[in-house]
Amino acid sequence: MATQVTVCGSTLRVLMFPFLAHGHITPFLNVAKKLADRGFLIYLCSTPVNLKSIINKIPEKYSESIHLVELHLPELPELPPHYHTTNGLPLHLNHILHKALKMSKPNFTKILQNLKPDLVIYDILQQWTEDVANEQNIPAVKFLTFGAAVISYFSHLIRKSGVEFPFPAIYLRKIEQVKMSEMMAKSAKDKQPDDVDPFADGKAQTMLINTTRTIEAKYIDILSELNSWKVFPVGPPVQDPITSDVDEVELIDWLGTKDENSTVFISFGSEYFLSKEDMEEIAFGLELSNVNFIWVARFPKGEEKNLEDTLPKGFLERIGDRGRVLDKFAPQSRILNHPSTGGFISHCGWNSVMESIDFGVPIIAMPIHLDQPMNARLVVELGVAVEIVRDDDGKIHRGEIARTLKDVITEKMGENLRAKARDISKNLKFVKGEEIDVVTEELIRFCKNSTKLN
Repeated sequence: MATQVTVCGSTLRVLMFPFLAHGHITPFLNVAKKLADRGFLIYLCSTPVNLKSIINKIPEKYSESIHLVELHLPELPELPPHYHTTNGLPLHLNHILHKALKMSKPNFTKILQNLKPDLVIYDILQQWTEDVANEQNIPAVKFLTFGAAVISYFSHLIRKSGVEFPFPAIYLRKIEQVKMSEMMAKSAKDKQPDDVDPFADGKAQTMLINTTRTIEAKYIDILSELNSWKVFPVGPPVQDPITSDVDEVELIDWLGTKDENSTVFISFGSEYFLSKEDMEEIAFGLELSNVNFIWVARFPKGEEKNLEDTLPKGFLERIGDRGRVLDKFAPQSRILNHPSTGGFISHCGWNSVMESIDFGVPIIAMPIHLDQPMNARLVVELGVAVEIVRDDDGKIHRGEIARTLKDVITEKMGENLRAKARDISKNLKFVKGEEIDVVTEELIRFCKNSTKLN
């Protein structure tokens, strides 16, 4: 049991408040476990539907040190409780979810008044949290759940407009630039008068970021320099002991029948869904490649479809025992940690990138939007990935998919990628705990200074 961290004789209590997306909750939970291991008492706050999805991801040893706290959003006709998460949320309801979250300020204030934490660690997408915490005389620290490369790229774009980014490996292709411009224009249109820009000048402060210097040292440094922030990486993800689940046994047993490094895992996360055209190209690419695979092909809530109707006619029969196609959750950690897995086709969401590198599995990058293209460029720069490049119309092609899969699974390229990924994985394990120890010291110092000021 960890020795409790104290400030002024009391155990240091931290309330953690991620955005309502699995891609944000996961790194918050990782940090919660690391801080709990170092004697902090943690309250993790989110909506009931999100907390229900993570309760089984918290090992028994944290039963006394990590407590889940429900935040109830106001009732809106178009946003029932099962939509109080981005997981499976229809795209047209995304702005409604943001609105409902912001409307929950009174409920969040009550939580702070009841729990009286010593510190709030909040998601940078919820900048209003800091003001609410400060009104209760509680210090607050931002947590960036993205990587440093993408944030430094955009910070440079804002701070040094017209000056080329100093690291040419990180860039956006023309079609990605168009998509990003459209998204930023929509974001500006939806912005409310009282919305605070977390990246505005004058916001210099301590900030945690979901990365490690092992893979992003130069990007962390330029991010600090551009914004005058004190940026502290929290280190690689926590890999809890892998437990067996009855539903997973058949899949893992099947994977165990395949040769070492012979199988590719395909998943695009919990919130990104392929078009029918992309699904067909991937299916034909898998068929042409002749490699083994596990493919998680999910659909938005309320839009579930029969896999046989979505995939090319006769695909499942033709691939036979060479592949498994799932329309539900798959045990990603167990699959990536399995010796039969030789590659990972990923959208390059940041958590998937970090997890794949941590397990030493090379990535076949197929980014869709947001930070994913730049995450893809980063892992290519690191030498642990190859990207399947979309054409000028944003389309992927079965021929390139098949060639890339063969290269990664059966050719020398794959051996080189795996060797580099495993080398970085070893380095991560070698420095395990060092970065979060620095974070721990900084949070204690931050709380002590805030106590003195109050």
